[in-house]
Amino acid sequence: MKRLLTALLLSLPLAATAACPPVLNHRVPGLLGGSIDLCAYQGRPVLVVNTASECGFTPQFSKLEAIYKQYEQQGLVVVGFPSNDFFQEKASAEDIAKVCHANYGVTFPMAAKTHVTGDKALPFFKALSAMSGQKPRWNFYKYLISPDGNRVTPFSSLTEPDDPVLLRTLQPYLKLKATPSQAG
Repeated sequence: MKRLLTALLLSLPLAATAACPPVLNHRVPGLLGGSIDLCAYQGRPVLVVNTASECGFTPQFSKLEAIYKQYEQQGLVVVGFPSNDFFQEKASAEDIAKVCHANYGVTFPMAAKTHVTGDKALPFFKALSAMSGQKPRWNFYKYLISPDGNRVTPFSSLTEPDDPVLLRTLQPYLKLKATPSQAG
């Protein structure tokens, strides 16, 4: 009887997904409506960036999009969070979207304008700050969340998205793509 029970248990499918890591257990409004369920990104490296449309760092959108496209098939997700906490974000979602999508070709998810610092900070940003020990100090502050959600590595606004240190931190989290000789 014990063997039969063991065999039955082993033949049952495992749970499709593990519990969402607390840092990703948030749903946030999307820039132009809808919402972004951050739990959907569990098991993948997530690069979170607080953005602003009228900042000297705004051209980083191009490099963010480039690394998103380069590493998306290996699991990377980039999520932008527009914020006016540093007084450099446009007023309307439509104007923010124009800068992101029309001017810089952004295709990665963009959240609605929110607070990333202080008492009004989005709970997600409070969690990122607590886990990393660093609050956003300016626009385009970056947080790399490990696929298991247990580590958050902060990067300053001065760190470009294609900076070798950021990319070295990201590399171990990426899924390897099969090369033609491995694929077949």
